[in-house]
Amino acid sequence: MDENGNGNSAIKMESFHSKSNYGRALLQTPFRLMDRVTARSMDITELVEVKKQSDHEMKKTLTWWDLIWFGMGGVIGAGIFVFTGLEARTNAGPAVVLSYVVSGLSAMLSVFCYTEFAVEIPVAGGSFAYLRVELGDFVAFIGAGNILLEYVIGGAAVARSWTSYFATLCNQDSDKFLIRVNGLADDYNELDPIAVAVIAIICLIAIFSTKGSSRLNYIASIVHLIVLLFIIIAGLTKAKAQNYSDFAPFGPRGIFKSAAVLFFAYVGFDAVSTMAEETKDPGKDIPIGLVGSMTITTLIYCMLAVTLCLMQNYSQIDKNAPFSVAFQAVGWGWAKYIVAAGALKGMTSVLLVGAVGQARYLTHIARTHMLPAWLARVNPRTGTPINATVLMLAATAVIAFFTKLHILGDLLSISTLFLFALVALALLVRRYYASGVTTKWNLMKLVACVGVIVLASAASAVYWARSGRWFGYAIIVGVWLVGTMGMWVLVPEAKKPRVWGVPLVPFLPSASIGINIFLLGSIDKASFVRFGMWSGVLLVYYLFVGLHASYDVAKALEEKEKQKMTLLKMDEENNGVTNNSFSQSGMETCKVGEEL
Repeated sequence: MDENGNGNSAIKMESFHSKSNYGRALLQTPFRLMDRVTARSMDITELVEVKKQSDHEMKKTLTWWDLIWFGMGGVIGAGIFVFTGLEARTNAGPAVVLSYVVSGLSAMLSVFCYTEFAVEIPVAGGSFAYLRVELGDFVAFIGAGNILLEYVIGGAAVARSWTSYFATLCNQDSDKFLIRVNGLADDYNELDPIAVAVIAIICLIAIFSTKGSSRLNYIASIVHLIVLLFIIIAGLTKAKAQNYSDFAPFGPRGIFKSAAVLFFAYVGFDAVSTMAEETKDPGKDIPIGLVGSMTITTLIYCMLAVTLCLMQNYSQIDKNAPFSVAFQAVGWGWAKYIVAAGALKGMTSVLLVGAVGQARYLTHIARTHMLPAWLARVNPRTGTPINATVLMLAATAVIAFFTKLHILGDLLSISTLFLFALVALALLVRRYYASGVTTKWNLMKLVACVGVIVLASAASAVYWARSGRWFGYAIIVGVWLVGTMGMWVLVPEAKKPRVWGVPLVPFLPSASIGINIFLLGSIDKASFVRFGMWSGVLLVYYLFVGLHASYDVAKALEEKEKQKMTLLKMDEENNGVTNNSFSQSGMETCKVGEEL
């Protein structure tokens, strides 16, 4: 840090110092790309050097109790209240409960992978930091772009759903408060000013205080759970067994197609991992908070899906406000107001937790200078990243203002499933590869096994998208099992978790990769086109900006480390007597390393 305590000014970005410097940097793009693809960050770099770029520390105020409520508040929202009805009516029927089980299993496997990383590397960067450490800068940046897309789109979808349920609460049609503009393209021509207003209010709350956000989320989530219990108990009193007579009218394909879309309902738990830097005891609090909240959430989702389909025949379920209309259909019209109020509470919590999480992702990415460094600043009074929060929620508001819900849901599922598969892959690399420990022969075996697992998973997605037969899965699952068993038997573990670790490695993270990639086979082609366009934008930005910023930072940190080692060596030669700040910084880094 400089003499004024500004961490961002400590690293000079030589590539952007002048036009000539930038021109030379562009000419070196192939060399630099190879360097950043193969280079990996270290735990201690993320925990010490990268964190210094924020000028001020985030306040450690959260416990496992806060994280459980953040986890439930960040997940239980628009997904269950909107997509349950849509998928039950069009794709799954009463078997939508099995769709929730499949997507919940996929989410739970990802939760385990996230938990180990969050305990081992408790920083605000979440999966971006995890991917940087295990898979390198390039993969981390592409993953980070999808993280940001996930949060912007997810927040926009929830905000638009908020408007629909608010209209229901006001006894109006769900699209009453939308403004239709005929001059705009279809799917982008129904403007939603209320969604923008809600996002603005959430932004003010999120930048004020993380602990304050936690308390508000805690209160809202309690009210929300009371409403959910009312829906389940009251709804089951109106259950009709004959509504379950045709349990899976669309067959297994409909169940898995719905599972891919309903994964939207579980998005948000990864925001809890970004709060590790503000958690008092990450080793204890994060596993309880993440696993506990996901277990409770999955159970609630399954019970709500069963209740809805027992109350009303799947063919009569309303696509936009399923629970409200179901109560009206059984003669309890007054109950729709309770349902609408509960939905609003839930979606408000989702927006708040998402705002907290996405800002911390952006903050840590900016700490690496891949994005402008002013986004990394933490306000000394509030202890929150105000700049990052405002920018992310502004982008969310723009998307929410124009874009219809169904487009947002499909695109969100792709980016999320892709990211979760990457995190599971990174966990396998973390356990089975360590520089200086893993031999070249073991590395080759690891790469081969990972390749088999990924290819088998991709084959399952393609086969599912193009074929209705089942015999091919016997071969595909067999190949996947060979890759996983090969890793378990042939590749020795190179690193053990220090505090908390994922059980059943390599089987659990390998299953996470397989399920996440398999579910991608149920997403429509148009969503993949949008995903490809976004990935192309990320690649262009990385090649012209992010790559060179990352390269400059890496070289600056290497030079700084050389200076520390030189000065430490001089200190040893002078009997360890020194007064310089570099020596002190080096000793602090060593101390942190010992604690880790």
